[in-house]
Amino acid sequence: MSSNHHDTGYKELFSHPEFVQQLIEGFAPNDIAGLMNFATLKQHSGNYITPLFEEKFEDVVWSVEVTWNGITQDVFLYILLEFQSAVDRAIPIRLMHYVACFYSELLKQRVITPGQGLPPVFPVVLYNGSQKWAAKADIYDMIAPEPPEFLRVYQPHLRYYLVDESRYTAEELNSKATALSGVFGVENAGESWESLQAAVDRVVAIIQADPDKERIDRVITRWIKRHLQRLGADVSLDRLSSLVEDRDMLAENLENLVKKERLEGLQEGRQEGRREAELRALAEKRETVRNLLSFGVLSDEQIAEATGMALDEVARLRLEDKH
Repeated sequence: MSSNHHDTGYKELFSHPEFVQQLIEGFAPNDIAGLMNFATLKQHSGNYITPLFEEKFEDVVWSVEVTWNGITQDVFLYILLEFQSAVDRAIPIRLMHYVACFYSELLKQRVITPGQGLPPVFPVVLYNGSQKWAAKADIYDMIAPEPPEFLRVYQPHLRYYLVDESRYTAEELNSKATALSGVFGVENAGESWESLQAAVDRVVAIIQADPDKERIDRVITRWIKRHLQRLGADVSLDRLSSLVEDRDMLAENLENLVKKERLEGLQEGRQEGRREAELRALAEKRETVRNLLSFGVLSDEQIAEATGMALDEVARLRLEDKH
């Protein structure tokens, strides 16, 4: 997976166990989250070279104990951060490849042995793009046309769970009083400074209510700075070291951006109004030309002179009317 500072910011968030817990508890199915003992979360390296493509990738991998039918075992949470501008429809293939390579790495590092069997993996794709997610949920669904019944049992299966940030409404995110839901709210604010200001205020309130607020403040502040940099915000990022302590400074900067945004919106509105008026006038002029053409008396030159329409445009409209 291609890496950028956006991905890096999320990788840092998910290097902390509470954010992994918030992701699973807040956004994964309850019947899965309810089985997990989050006190046992353990981070694993997702940084290795795939043997097939010699492609280095680094995603977020954690293990957590799950108890099912009286049996306790480790489940590996494989979190793929998918922040590309366009949806990669090959995600099921990539995930199957990544998971297979991860299993190979576990065997290579002697974390498991073939005789012990392979541990279960819960693949999670975290997506924050603006385009509607269009990739298949299971690699089997990519096989087309569907094979005859006697071959279906031999086809690969690997399903992932999608967390699409943009699908969550503000009400849904507000119902989850977690720092991660605040981060998703900031993402969903888009490039509207006014919406961003409200989202940042909510994040600050969540941090202040956290028993470990100083550490969470540092983590979220680093993420926010990356996010503001990505948006091109004209904010004194060097001076921003704490969302809580520097709240007034950040609020003042964002308020200035909101005022600028509103002013630009008014200017754009005026320009849009002028454009609409010009389009209406042009449409009326074309209608006048067509009416004159329908009489079949005046030449193109006479119509152009009478209406102020360019001669070639009058000729084009005459040709259109003939067709």
